[in-house]
This record gives sequence, structure tokens and C-alpha cells, in this order.
Amino acid sequence: MPAVASEPASLRRARERMVASLAARGISDVRVLEVMGRIPRHDFAPAGLAEQAYGDHALPVLDRQTLTQPHTVALCAQEVCRAGATRVLEVGTGSGYQAAVLAALCRHVFSVERHPRLIALARANLDRRGITNVALLRGDGSIGWSRFAPYDAMVVGAAAPEVPRALVSQLAMGGRLVLPLGAPGSQELVRVTREGQGFRTEGLGPCSFVPLLGEAGWRR
Repeated sequence: MPAVASEPASLRRARERMVASLAARGISDVRVLEVMGRIPRHDFAPAGLAEQAYGDHALPVLDRQTLTQPHTVALCAQEVCRAGATRVLEVGTGSGYQAAVLAALCRHVFSVERHPRLIALARANLDRRGITNVALLRGDGSIGWSRFAPYDAMVVGAAAPEVPRALVSQLAMGGRLVLPLGAPGSQELVRVTREGQGFRTEGLGPCSFVPLLGEAGWRR
């Protein structure tokens, strides 16, 4: 899945700077750095924001949702790699960028998105790059996608008020769930590891995400 050959040199250089910045900030998995170095993030950003695609900040997409900042995408992908995951659940497909990164690192990616326009956008973006190992579902991601459980790892792209038990129940034993917790202004990215009948939670640092809406998330 090579980078688009006709992309402007300025965008290619910006992506190289992004990868160098990720490495300097502690992203050490060479697989993650290599994948993020060849997938054009600007292809998943709104047309007028291509020049901003490689800054370490979120970008707006459709329906008041966002394209997650690169460092957080890399951190989540690194956690997935460290879990040795082959089957991954993503909650919050957005425009498909994180799914594209995960698809290059894992055998199967299952992604749930509640907004129909984003499902269509992500499908178009993934198809354009020839990515065929991502299954998409329109639905309530806060309760997962039980049909294909158990998952080796999960990545949630919106902040929940607490760890959704429905998601933990769909994790394989020893599997990892990476998600933001908390209300806007006081959120933390955490790693949840399933252990026996319970789970262990570890903090990964402060973050800023849109709220996770749904049965096991925030209510409108």
C-alpha cells in the first residue's frame, strides 16, 4: 500500500517530519512509524486542510467529529502492536485514518461508527487505497460488535464516562482496550487489560476527545 506517487513533495516532507516527531516523543515501534510514514494522512482530512494534516492536532471531519491527532493514533497503534493483536475492534471510524493504520498492522479490523455519512466517507477513503481487511458497521460502538468477538485489542476514538463493561466482555483474555475516559477538559487516555473476571487500568496521559455517545457512553 504505497503512498500516492503524485502527492506534493511538501506533503511528503511534512509526513516525514511528523514521523520524526513521533519517534522523538517516545513512539518506538518501528512498524507503527513505518506505516504512519507511508499512509498519507491528508487523504483522510477535509480537502481544504491538507496542509494541516501533519501537525499534531485533531482536525474536523463531518458531523462535528474529528480526525484524531497523529501522536494519539500512533500511541494507540503501538499498544495494539504490543498486544500482538491480529483481530482489532475500533470504536469511532471517523474518516478511516486510524482504521487504515491498524489494517496495515493487523489481519482483521472491525470498526463501528454511529454516523452514516462518516461510514460512507471512511469506506470511500479505504477503498481508494485498496484496503480490504476493514469491516465497517453503523451502530452504537459503546457496546462493541459482539458478532466477531473476542478481540485481541480495541481502540476507542471517543471519551467514555467509565470503562464500558460491554467492550471488556468482548476482549480476549489478556487483550488490551485503549480509550479516553472523562468529561471534556479532564480526560485521560488509559490502557485496560482483561484479567480473569476483571480488568486492570493504567493511565497513558492526558488527552482531548469528543464524547462517546451511546448505551454505555454519555447520553445526549
